Amino acid sequence: MIYTLRHRTTYRYARPVRFARCSLRLKPQDGEGQTVLASAVTIEPSPANAVTRRDYFGIEALGIRLDTPHAEFVVEANSRVAVDRPAPPEPEAGPTWNAVRDAVLASRDLSGAAPVHFLFPSARVPLVPEVTDYARASFRAGRSAYGAAHDLMRRIRADFRFDSSATAVDTPLAEAFRLRAGVCQDFAHVMIAGLRGMGLPAAYVSGYLRTTPPPGRPRLQGADASHAWVAVWCGSGWLGLDPTNDCAVGNDHIVVARGRDYGDVAPIDGIVTASGRQRLRVEVDVIPEDEAVPELALAI
Repeated sequence: MIYTLRHRTTYRYARPVRFARCSLRLKPQDGEGQTVLASAVTIEPSPANAVTRRDYFGIEALGIRLDTPHAEFVVEANSRVAVDRPAPPEPEAGPTWNAVRDAVLASRDLSGAAPVHFLFPSARVPLVPEVTDYARASFRAGRSAYGAAHDLMRRIRADFRFDSSATAVDTPLAEAFRLRAGVCQDFAHVMIAGLRGMGLPAAYVSGYLRTTPPPGRPRLQGADASHAWVAVWCGSGWLGLDPTNDCAVGNDHIVVARGRDYGDVAPIDGIVTASGRQRLRVEVDVIPEDEAVPELALAI
């Protein structure tokens, strides 16, 4: 499947911003069943400086500096991505979770891709005893790593309520777990904490999910959303699981970045020098190739 992606972010400020420094993580990743065919980012106002870099985990980020006073900041990312992933394995396939845990701990690999980096607590995903206890019910003796993770995903989807008003971007994991409510970020963080608590490396994945409009209804421009899910290390590679939707990751998911938690992969973060309130508007389109697409600015 080939997708055209549009992600437009608009900040409006009550008073002019005189200086800003930001990191943008908006380009989809190549690899693991994805190929980026074209990608471009437009920024208004035009930055005084822009540098592309990769962090230790391989996430590509565009660092920009704005030193022109502005009351509005607009970033639009347009991409065209081909996605062709193999079918996910059967839920109980693969080595046992105990064997995967022991192999990760015994490994000497400390490269950026090493699963051991995704085993320990991170800034937004501490190890919470209550979450570990909740996850333990999925980890019976002799069960495969993927089977245990798959079962935990299904339980979270059954036990938690999707509620965009229950949490905010900075709500602590323990609070989201207590509420049994939140959004995809919360579902992913809770699942990652549970997996790490049981000794399995787990990563936070940001990206997009294809959505389908109701029968007979047109796609509403800008009505899609960015999404988050979990990648679990199962001994020989990463496998994606989406606890918000209770499904294995397939060709409807488009990966932008993978990190230890949301803090590693936030689409836009940084600092601004200003006072007063700001308003944020985010518009996302995920358009399959068999649908008509608007004219977008794309570059190889």
